[in-house]
Amino acid sequence: MTELIGIPFDGNSSFLRGPAAAPQRIRMMEIEGSTNAFAENGVEIAESINFFDLGDMFFEETHSEAVFATIKTEIASFLETSNKVISIGGDHSITYPIIDAFSGKYANLNILHLDAHPDLYDDFDDNLYSHASPFARIMETRKARSLTQVGIRTFNDHQREQARKFKVNVVEMKDFNFDFLAKLEAPLYISLDLDVLDPAFAPGVSHHESGGMTTRQLLDIIQNIPVEIVGADIVEYNPFRDVHNMTAMVAYKLMKELIVKMM
Repeated sequence: MTELIGIPFDGNSSFLRGPAAAPQRIRMMEIEGSTNAFAENGVEIAESINFFDLGDMFFEETHSEAVFATIKTEIASFLETSNKVISIGGDHSITYPIIDAFSGKYANLNILHLDAHPDLYDDFDDNLYSHASPFARIMETRKARSLTQVGIRTFNDHQREQARKFKVNVVEMKDFNFDFLAKLEAPLYISLDLDVLDPAFAPGVSHHESGGMTTRQLLDIIQNIPVEIVGADIVEYNPFRDVHNMTAMVAYKLMKELIVKMM
């Protein structure tokens, strides 16, 4: 059964803080939102029936190295009793220790990364743990067999070179189509940054980047993945920039769809 864990940490955010408050706001949508607990395939999402909510991680220390160690250790412990874990964050830096833990269980892990940004900086703002760098760390340490990035629309010269260096399969938003789905391989981990969506659909993110995908396109991706998904994260929701919980509702819906897809 899938386990859900909140990771309330945004200490590696480079622009605005706020994603640390995301896990609880997303959960609130089950009670305070304007939807129900059913996914689009007709399955009702019910705690202890098709997923377990483990609450939020607690960080005794908040410097990057300590946070990394806590996340990696706790995710690894969850993987001992569950094959599948969904993490709700949190800035995107949490993906590096999560993948570090997953790679200990899945030697040939593949990643589908949905984002406006490639997050491949070698060293952003002198912070190797920056939320702008997790996939550089993951690929340079060979924690994944393959990385597919979809929705990217902010490449600069450095990150484009990094993508070539790490042999990343990139589907830039300007070239978007669904052909990449047929090339995905198992076991698959999904890292979903909510700013992959156009700000019109998800205003509650720290980095608004116009020209993104629609919520329907994102749902179609998740629902049509043809291989087993063993883990996922939903990151970079910033409640302090949201409008009437619009983005929280999107995140909650995506969480439901991931839970049923991973059943």
